[in-house]
Amino acid sequence: MAILKLRDKKDCKYDIVSLGEVMIRLDPGSERIHTTRHFRAWEGGGEYNVARGLKRCFGQRGAVVTGMVNNPVGRLLEDLMLQGGLDLDYCKWFDYDGIGRDVRVGLNFTEAGFGCRAAVGCSDRANSAASNLKPGDIDWEKLFGTDGVRWFHTGGIFAGLSETTAEVIIEAMTLARKYGTIISYDLNYRPSIWKAIGGQKKAQEVNSKIATLVDVMIGNEEDFSASLGFHIEGLDENITNIEIEGFKQMIKAACVKFPNFKAVATTLRNAVTASQNDWSAILYTADNFYQAAQRPLLEIFDRVGGGDSFASGLIYGLMESDDPDFAVNCGAAHGALAMTTPGDTTTASLTEVLKVIKGAGARVDR
Repeated sequence: MAILKLRDKKDCKYDIVSLGEVMIRLDPGSERIHTTRHFRAWEGGGEYNVARGLKRCFGQRGAVVTGMVNNPVGRLLEDLMLQGGLDLDYCKWFDYDGIGRDVRVGLNFTEAGFGCRAAVGCSDRANSAASNLKPGDIDWEKLFGTDGVRWFHTGGIFAGLSETTAEVIIEAMTLARKYGTIISYDLNYRPSIWKAIGGQKKAQEVNSKIATLVDVMIGNEEDFSASLGFHIEGLDENITNIEIEGFKQMIKAACVKFPNFKAVATTLRNAVTASQNDWSAILYTADNFYQAAQRPLLEIFDRVGGGDSFASGLIYGLMESDDPDFAVNCGAAHGALAMTTPGDTTTASLTEVLKVIKGAGARVDR
C-alpha cells in the first residue's frame, strides 16, 4: 500500500510549491562576520531551500510563494532566485517605501564554524516583505485548483515571522487539502524568531493548530518539544542511541495526538565539532521506523541548509517510491552532500545522491 496518495503528475503544473521567506545570505567565507570586509551574496530560506533542491537536484517542477520588494536589493534577490529555476509567478511584489521602514529584503549573515568554534547566524529580517504577507494576498484557488500542485511545503520559520504569516499558512493548507495536495511542514524552531512574540507558548499555540493540517511532519527533538509541547527526559541537541529510543516515543505520541500525520521524519545529528558531525535520519510511517545509514564524523564544509536538503531528498523519495527505506536514505544522503559545499542550497546531482546511498567513497571521479 502506498505511503501517500499523490495527485497525478499530468493533472498538475507543479510537483512542489514552497511558501516562506527568501533572504539574501551574506557570507564572509573563511572570515568572521564582525571582522570581514567582504561578503558573498546568496539566496536562501528554510522553506525555499526545499523546493529549490527538488528542482535543481531531483528535476521536479516547482514554484515558490513569498514576498518581494521592488527595489534594487529585491531585484538582486530575484536574480539569485532565477538561477534556482523555481517559478516566481506567485510571488507578491511590495512597493518600496524609500528606507525600508515598512517593507524590506531580509538579510541573513552566516559565518561557518570550524573545530570547537560553532557556526554563527545573525538575521536582520524584521518587516521583511514575506512577513507582510496576509490572507487574501495569494490566489490559492488558482494555484491548487486550476494549476494543480502535487506537494506543498512550508515551515515554522515562516509561521513565526509575524501575526499574519501563520494565518497565510493555514489559508494555503486548507486549499491544498481541498484539492488533494500532500502537505509537509518543517517545525524548524528558532528561539530568536519566537522570543519577542510569546516564546515557546506562542510557538506551541501556532504550530499545534497548523499540525492538524499536515501529512508529513519534519522536526528534531527540540522542534517537537518547543513547537508542539512534547517532552522526553534526557533528550538534548546531540542524540545518542539511548536517546533515540526516547525520541521515537515522542514521535509516536505526536502521531496519536495528530492522527493526520502519515509520516514523521527527522535528522539525527551529533555535533562532535563544528566540522565533524555524526549524521543519520529516521522516518516513521505505517507504525514502523526506518533509519538511514550512519555516517560517523561526516566532514562539514557549511552546515546551513543540511536539514532542508534532507527534507527535499526525503520528499523526492516519498514522491517517487513506496519504499520508506529509500526515502529516508535519499534524504540523509542529499543532506550530507549539501553540507560539503558553501551556501544554503544544494549543488548535488541525483547521480551523486544515488552514489552516496550505495556507499560510494570519495575517490576522484574522472
